Amino acid sequence: MDGKNNPSLKLLKDIKIVLVGTTHPGNIGASARAMKNMGIYNLALVKPKDFPNDQAIYRSKAAKDIVQNAKVYKSVKEAVEDCELVLGTSARDRTIPWPTLKPKEAAQEVSANLGNEKIAIVFGREDRGLTNEELGLCNFHINIPSDPEYSSLNLSQAVQIIAYEIRMALLEDENRADDWDVERATNQQTELLIEHMDELMKEVDFYDVNNPRKLLVRVRRFFQKKSN
Repeated sequence: MDGKNNPSLKLLKDIKIVLVGTTHPGNIGASARAMKNMGIYNLALVKPKDFPNDQAIYRSKAAKDIVQNAKVYKSVKEAVEDCELVLGTSARDRTIPWPTLKPKEAAQEVSANLGNEKIAIVFGREDRGLTNEELGLCNFHINIPSDPEYSSLNLSQAVQIIAYEIRMALLEDENRADDWDVERATNQQTELLIEHMDELMKEVDFYDVNNPRKLLVRVRRFFQKKSN
């Protein structure tokens, strides 16, 4: 089932793979190769340590077009601001619970919303992943259940796993969501709403600005939540 003539695969153009703070340029190239294997072409880089670099081109093999067309951003917030659905990979438990999906579940969520939304899949730094602030921009977290004795995956391996599951979900899913009467808010629009609420809460002394605790995280969690 290669899906060569499957029209659903055309929706892969609405998926953006975001690599954050990549330290080794070879990992960018290998990730691009993994993307092209599964038909995903939109690559975004957030503050890569060494890019452009010949190693990224060399490791990409026949996917050098993806590397050459990659867009570089200053922050995750900037990279995903045009997306309505954002999923971020995370290997750690967080203080505030967040909807966490396995790769196959995440792929089903993506498949159900492609055609209606632009979607970003965010992958963190090789050594420490995504920060809590960056994960807070995501509607869902993705956890790849690897062996706890050696749970660390190479960046391109993680990209390959997620991209493969998304492709398979599209090939198998014939019941994606119909077009909505009202489009969902983009990540940028949601962030602007949260910033406005924060300013309003400060004006009415709703919380102690010197001790906000986790109020804004919980507010963001409320607005980022998406129904399946």
